Amino acid sequence: MRKKLLVVMVSLSVVLALVAASFCTACAPKVAKDKIVIGAARPISGPLKTIGDYAFGPVMNLWVEEVNAAGGLKVGGKKLPVELKVYDDTSDLGTSTRLIEKLILQDKVDFLFPNCSTAFLYASAPIANKYGYVYLGAEGGCTTLTAMLPELPYVFAVLNYSDHNQIPVLADILKEKGAKTVAIIYINDLHGVEYYHTALSEFLKAGINIVMAEAVPPFAADIELQLKEARDSKADVLCSFTYPPTSLSTVGQAIAIGYNPKAMVIGPGACFQFFYGAFGPATEGVMGFGAWNAKSSPAAKAFADKFIKRWGEGYADWWGAIHYYAGVQCFQQAIEKAGTLDQKKIRDVMATNHFQTVLGDTWFDMSAGGAGGGLLATPCYAGQIGQWQKGVFEVIDTGAKRTAPPIYPKPAWPAPPK
Repeated sequence: MRKKLLVVMVSLSVVLALVAASFCTACAPKVAKDKIVIGAARPISGPLKTIGDYAFGPVMNLWVEEVNAAGGLKVGGKKLPVELKVYDDTSDLGTSTRLIEKLILQDKVDFLFPNCSTAFLYASAPIANKYGYVYLGAEGGCTTLTAMLPELPYVFAVLNYSDHNQIPVLADILKEKGAKTVAIIYINDLHGVEYYHTALSEFLKAGINIVMAEAVPPFAADIELQLKEARDSKADVLCSFTYPPTSLSTVGQAIAIGYNPKAMVIGPGACFQFFYGAFGPATEGVMGFGAWNAKSSPAAKAFADKFIKRWGEGYADWWGAIHYYAGVQCFQQAIEKAGTLDQKKIRDVMATNHFQTVLGDTWFDMSAGGAGGGLLATPCYAGQIGQWQKGVFEVIDTGAKRTAPPIYPKPAWPAPPK
């Protein structure tokens, strides 16, 4: 009996000890977070610096300033300030992906913000998804990544791009104006190749023939030979699917050789206010990707006024800025609605809800029946194609979002000053 009683007492002691330990673990005070850290690998230097400085960079910093001025992000009843931890990826793809893993594995940041450019988005999105981090796209839109979205549930692409739905809309505009032939210069990287291949199919459907196409290096400064070939092709339209350094060269060198097609579509590059600052009245009639302006809606005007007050008009981006801002607004609302920093719960809120943003009613079209990643829904975009008209980057899409009819043919280049 004594032996059995001893066994029972020992067993009871063990059970009580386990219960007590469990109770203490559950009731032990957790270390409260005092801030939310968002990491990013961005082009602080290198050839992508211009895009980074004038596209998502100012939007990212404006949003953080606004959130912190309001006391922080509200998570589970508590407001937490936001801190950015940004590394310079030097515009190098390998460096960028390594830094993203460093932010996740070593720095253990709470969230990630995107890196810059189409190729970089394509490389980094699967890494963020692998570690279960919600990943917004910014300066990059990738048809190749679209096909992967069913396997990337944490990825939410924000920017509009070649077949979502820019080149189809451009083809409609050119068809509307009677253009018949196009010459194309494109950079030999993922961005340029995807735009070129989308143009092949969309222009064909619109009855527009591509009579010349030439690839150039991603940051080519001298493309005079390609411009002369385009001029000699007598194409109605020149499309330059190039990054800003080459986009600026396209216009400058076209002016120098007297090449003035009926339409000129440039970008990214033409969408930035600094493009107008560089060429002034010579931008009249030049088209680019985007698009939005203060006429798009009262909310767009309010955002433009706020953005320009903070950064100055020279930093305005009439393609992506309003869409990036809407993306981080969705992200903020999803965090606050989830009431947690749990990435899976935030991801599910983003995937299944509509949000009120600077674009109005805003949502993502999700792949794989909601189990995959998403694209900002096409109806949410303020515009797809813009054109400089009297210093304003007007939306010239066919349909209700048009803020001005397209000018075609574009005016001749202004005479050089005497």
